[in-house]
Amino acid sequence: MYNTIDRAGQNGSSKVRYAVVGLGWIAQQAVLPAFKGAAENSELVALVSDDATKLSELGDLYQIDQRYPYAAYDELLHSGTIDAVFIALPNALHREYTVKAAEAGIHILCEKPIANTSEDARAMIEAARTANVQLMIAYRLHFEEANLTAIEIAHSGDLGGLRAYNAMNTMNVKTGNVRLDEDLSGGSLEDVGIYCINAARYLFRAEPVEVVAMASSTDNPRFDEVDETISVVMRFPEDRLASFICSFGIANQSFYQVLGTKGDLLVKPGFGFDGDLVHMLTIDGKSQEKTFHKRDQFAAELLHFSRCVLTGEPVEPSGDEGLADILIIEAIHQSIQTRQPVALTLPVRSYRPSLDREIRVHAVRAPELVNAEPPKA
Repeated sequence: MYNTIDRAGQNGSSKVRYAVVGLGWIAQQAVLPAFKGAAENSELVALVSDDATKLSELGDLYQIDQRYPYAAYDELLHSGTIDAVFIALPNALHREYTVKAAEAGIHILCEKPIANTSEDARAMIEAARTANVQLMIAYRLHFEEANLTAIEIAHSGDLGGLRAYNAMNTMNVKTGNVRLDEDLSGGSLEDVGIYCINAARYLFRAEPVEVVAMASSTDNPRFDEVDETISVVMRFPEDRLASFICSFGIANQSFYQVLGTKGDLLVKPGFGFDGDLVHMLTIDGKSQEKTFHKRDQFAAELLHFSRCVLTGEPVEPSGDEGLADILIIEAIHQSIQTRQPVALTLPVRSYRPSLDREIRVHAVRAPELVNAEPPKA
């Protein structure tokens, strides 16, 4: 049993008290507004940033009195005023801020990828286990209806035997965005390619056994540190193949398609959170379309994580789910560097997302951004 909180909130119901660490675009666009939809068991009580304007304006907007710079993070962790942190920092900072929280007995909900390296990921997992606190990675699509329904369709038999998967997740990232900093965020594979990897894993309900990849970049100075475009093929058991392209230099595109011997399912857009998601299902040459209306995917993951913190139920997607994706990403980078296929032997995970995990929360409009901007050009 994990550490749980024993504290009565309003109306006698317990709530998990959160600090959001990092107030960039994703925090402002999605995480902070999500607390309204997760108010049943989640409460935003503190903000952490070195940007005084963000702390002031966002603190006033959300009526948050506790406003901390990064240098005072330890003080916050030991203040007794929070139970959990939502880490929305650049990837390279995930380990430091997760380990500190764990050592202080604070539960951690961390944006994906879990970290830039498997070494950092393992350190985060071990820190949480040692401290007996929950560590969940923010795979929001594990609670979203369109993606969970796609898994059900893939394994219903309607598509026949599953044979292939194809996906694309691309955008033109603005010059100067942190996502173009190799040391801090890694590049398109870590930022948007990870969605393609994770979807292939949950659609096939298996782990890849081999990867082969290539990268390309133009002479655009945006890509001095990270690859512009990466193309990957992953071999899964039963000789199923999954291919995808991710890029920071291609027009916005988001879709995935799973193909079987009788038909296919196209989900487009496949990975977004700011609009409707659409299924195009084709079986024996006959097609039908279904639209899944926009929901608050971030509120859903907050609700799930808070419930696990309150009850002691182990979270999923856990740190181990995040580690699996990072091991695959490292193998992909190795393949790019060596120009050779790379074999993988990953632990088989008993956890796979399914439709019974769906959590529906109506979306709310995000406020205007404060000293932040979307990554897309």
